[in-house]
Amino acid sequence: MKLRILLPVFTFVAAWIGALASDIGNSNWYIALEKPFFNPPAYIFGIVWPVLYLLMATVSFFNAKIIYKTYIIQLVLNSLWGWFFFVFENPILSLIDIGILIILNIYLLGILLKYKNWLSFSLYLPYVLWISFALVLNLAIVILN
Repeated sequence: MKLRILLPVFTFVAAWIGALASDIGNSNWYIALEKPFFNPPAYIFGIVWPVLYLLMATVSFFNAKIIYKTYIIQLVLNSLWGWFFFVFENPILSLIDIGILIILNIYLLGILLKYKNWLSFSLYLPYVLWISFALVLNLAIVILN
């Protein structure tokens, strides 16, 4: 029972840590970067991420026993991405981070499929799709800069 509560709590802590990085980071550095034409406006991130974290927390609550080890590792990587990118101003390191993050989350989707948890799979899939899009954005920033 503790794990079912802790994973959602860890999810929201990870969200806070990641958001803190964008607040602490040098916004002038980010603004000066050349970005791809498909880079969404900043407000989109403020809408999408809270929804995704809520979906992640829900999935972690209902599947804690089967996903907790990989889920915690992916939360750490999720939190680190913002620090690598915005605080340390290192798009290459953040690209490596998000690449590993995607691999771990595809593995988590596989676990959910293995247990035939279609609802959790469906709730978790948008997160994996979004971070895949984020990887493409991150790669484009590396290439353009």
